[in-house]
Amino acid sequence: MNDIGSPGAFGVLTEPTTLTIKRVLPGPVERVWAYLTESDLRRKWLASGDMQLSVGAPFELTWRNDELTTPPGKRPDTIRQEHSMRSEITELVLLRKLSFTWGSTGGVTFDLEPTGDKVLLTVTHHRIPDRSIMLNVSPGWHVHLDVLAARMSGDETEPFWDRWSRLRQEYDRRLPA
Repeated sequence: MNDIGSPGAFGVLTEPTTLTIKRVLPGPVERVWAYLTESDLRRKWLASGDMQLSVGAPFELTWRNDELTTPPGKRPDTIRQEHSMRSEITELVLLRKLSFTWGSTGGVTFDLEPTGDKVLLTVTHHRIPDRSIMLNVSPGWHVHLDVLAARMSGDETEPFWDRWSRLRQEYDRRLPA
């Protein structure tokens, strides 16, 4: 299945260095916003890190992807068990939009659009510097958003790293060389 926003929907390049991926999540919008902005909830699907909600506020995200699913699957040897990144909030519209820098390269925007009792979450990762990073962040966002959808729906997902590895191969086929 690859309907826009459905579980498993692939991200697409909307510009040569911009990946956009969507998921329809159970609402209300306040609940989705909490999963984006509160460290304890965000840790369950992406990365932990306290975030002061104001433009210009620095914060640090720490990934522990082995903790996202049980079992975690086989982590590639080239990827560390824990990874941290410094970021800064660049745009903020409460309950609608959150943008921040992605370390020293690029940036990410989360747009939320309520649709009845659901929320369309659009993630845009822009200024991805090269194809090798694109082939890491594309399956990364894909799996992380599937984990988010599962957490919010009370479902389980397959092992994180096994899915990431399969999706990395698929994105390698889908994305232009």
